[in-house]
Amino acid sequence: MIDGKRKEGKEGEERAVKILKAEGYRILERNYTSPFGEIDIIAEEGGYIVFVEVKKRNSQRFGGPLHSINEIKKRHMIRSAQFYLKENRGSNKKARFDVVGIGSDGVKIVKNAFAVE
Repeated sequence: MIDGKRKEGKEGEERAVKILKAEGYRILERNYTSPFGEIDIIAEEGGYIVFVEVKKRNSQRFGGPLHSINEIKKRHMIRSAQFYLKENRGSNKKARFDVVGIGSDGVKIVKNAFAVE
């Protein structure tokens, strides 16, 4: 079952990358890992460094893909983003967090899905 979920996740990320590129995002990294966690996609778009979480759900039974990003995941993404920016001397650039939700009702890109508090 885990292999099936990994395969499905990988397919979702591939689909997200194609859509992001079509929307003008320039992909910098995929599956970036820091001591705080993983970020699915790091890109540049509109003068921002964009940290993207890809969520795929086949049904709405437990809410759509965007509902699955909890506070712990947000905190891990924020810390990983800060680590990336420090590591890549990009701390002077504007950053944001986008989410690509892939569900039975299609694909949705949510820009500025959450903010650093």
